[in-house]
Amino acid sequence: MTEQLLDRVARYERRFNTLFAEYFDTLGTTLDAPKSSRFTPDCLELLRDLSLRGGKRMRVVLLHEAARLVSDEPVEGLDAAALSVELLQTHGLVHDDLIDDSATRRGGPTTYYAYRERFPRHPQAALGLTVLAGDLALALSLRVLLDADLPVEVRQAMVEVQTRAATDTFVGQIIDLERDFASEVPDDEVLHDVADHKSARYSVLAPLYLGLLAAGEQPAPYDTELRRYARLVGICGQMRDDYLDLFGDAAVMGKPTGTDIREGRHTYTVARLLSAVSGAERAVVEDALGNPACTPETVTAVREIGERRGVADRMRADMLEYAEQARQVAEGWRPRWREEAVAFFERLPRWSVERAG
Repeated sequence: MTEQLLDRVARYERRFNTLFAEYFDTLGTTLDAPKSSRFTPDCLELLRDLSLRGGKRMRVVLLHEAARLVSDEPVEGLDAAALSVELLQTHGLVHDDLIDDSATRRGGPTTYYAYRERFPRHPQAALGLTVLAGDLALALSLRVLLDADLPVEVRQAMVEVQTRAATDTFVGQIIDLERDFASEVPDDEVLHDVADHKSARYSVLAPLYLGLLAAGEQPAPYDTELRRYARLVGICGQMRDDYLDLFGDAAVMGKPTGTDIREGRHTYTVARLLSAVSGAERAVVEDALGNPACTPETVTAVREIGERRGVADRMRADMLEYAEQARQVAEGWRPRWREEAVAFFERLPRWSVERAG
């Protein structure tokens, strides 16, 4: 991306981080919880910590740039929409880390492990409070829209977008778990459907819709192409996550590599790895797959096999191919929408694949 655009993205991030912190600072006074409750403030503090701990805020960027497709003037409702998309993201992180039994996220403890540390003798309480924390983040993501000072029809449309996005994400989590129970490694269409439902619809499609709605544009007439763009970008993003889980730098990601291997997950990387190996190399991969005791040395050995057999190169090429398809979809938005914003959506897919962090 150009230096000017990267500067704009950085401004979105800085402004939103301030907005998010202010939101949590006042939430304790606006949430109707009994003053006697000690667990409620603790829950809000854990949600605040996770929400403000890192993250690229690309959903917020997408939201603002979607509004810029229609107008370069200040747009009411973007702050409420931004809070909503990031609170929905927080909900997803809390539950995803619980499902995966992950200890770290963004360089710190997950909500689940924070509760486990608080209640070492009460594992069911730690589990229940984690579920409820995620549920609370989801409810807050809808409430912030209902409380927004916007025309009722805009609020209603935005709440509908986020409700549908959340529903699609839950379905995505279900089919993601189902995928790993299959006896056969899934083909790309199955993996694409998981990526679409689990991440693309709430991370890309919903911000696009919310930004257009806030700017006064009805997105329904463009639903097919918006969905295709979101699906392709979502595929790129999921491929990149799967790629980094084996071939990435743990220090940069803030979590260890090899998690998908240890959990036996049928990801893009695992599917391509299994299709590329045989004999002794396949035995190494299959022995590691689904073995929670798999050592870092074994993960390194699997990584080296993947690099040697061209899996890493193939995944990078696939990501770039889907990024190019997404770019072509965005290119078709000319001359309907503003040139500068369309150019952002053209560049975004490749940048999201190639960025370092």
